[in-house]
Amino acid sequence: MWSSLADKALAGRLISRDEARSVLHAPPAETLALLDAAFRVRRAHWGMRVSLHVLENAKLGACPEDCGFCSQSSKHSTTSGAASSPSGEAPMKSVDELVDAARRAHAAKAKRYCMVTATRGPSQRDLDTICDAATKIKAEMDIELCASLGILTEAKAKRLAESGVDRFNHNLETSENHYAKIVSTHTWRDRVETVRLAKAAGMDTCVGGIVGLGESEEDLLDLAFALRDLDVDSVPVNFLDARPGTPLAGYPLVEPGFALRSLCMMRFVHPRTDLRVAGGRELTLRQLQVQALYPANSIFTQGYLTTGGATIESDHQMIKDAGFELELASGEAVPADPVAMKGMRRPSLLPVARS
Repeated sequence: MWSSLADKALAGRLISRDEARSVLHAPPAETLALLDAAFRVRRAHWGMRVSLHVLENAKLGACPEDCGFCSQSSKHSTTSGAASSPSGEAPMKSVDELVDAARRAHAAKAKRYCMVTATRGPSQRDLDTICDAATKIKAEMDIELCASLGILTEAKAKRLAESGVDRFNHNLETSENHYAKIVSTHTWRDRVETVRLAKAAGMDTCVGGIVGLGESEEDLLDLAFALRDLDVDSVPVNFLDARPGTPLAGYPLVEPGFALRSLCMMRFVHPRTDLRVAGGRELTLRQLQVQALYPANSIFTQGYLTTGGATIESDHQMIKDAGFELELASGEAVPADPVAMKGMRRPSLLPVARS
């Protein structure tokens, strides 16, 4: 059955919702057969290449939105009343700091570097900083640029594209039906509109979601097919790592087998798309992390916005041990090199306190 789904995807025929649902219901004994079928599709479009992506939290904490999963929201607090953001609000990083972080990402053999701010949308000052950094990064090094800055206007989207930002990230997170249970300060449709503005400005679109928000199976399928309807260029699949002080604190981790089945389902629904295993992979998949590379062709490395993750050295080692190779922004494929990455560490996630 799984092989027939791979045949269908490779022939350019869209799989049905019922077929996608069947992937989520695959019995554990068929996990390897399912992964093999998903890998046939992945390999046809992406070969044995894995692209590394590095996130840089350009502005941390005190976000006015109330996304229930996010520790950067100013709306959430711990039981003691302390802000759940790591250390309150950090000032916007400087252009030089953002360029330096891009240099580290480039040295780690990352294909893409993504600058992220915790905010409803970019202020003019923040946009100036991101655009200035993008222009300098593009002039200095061969790395693809992504930005994740919240809700855009047409003019702001155009300016980002003109500055050299290749891709804009704006996750839908979950289904339209489930969204209001997770966020109240903006709507699912608001996010869809920003995705459309980014696309219209000429940027690629990176749009995914989080598995484990208390959604139903139908919600997960709704998300997968909504992303197909939007024809996005990249789908990052996160797994909830519930943060203390948020409304979702205490939510359980997604079961590793279901996480792998979710990735396989996304690969069949999005056969040609850049599919990324994203936040929460280390905690959710544990010793099964390498299996995610069979449906997915890219990963985040060196941690996430407010949480640590695998080191660049360990990710290079995993990729090398599994027989994959790295894809650079140039399109060149190069070997993973854990020895060269030894000792490379990400700077502290926590901001320096204001004076």
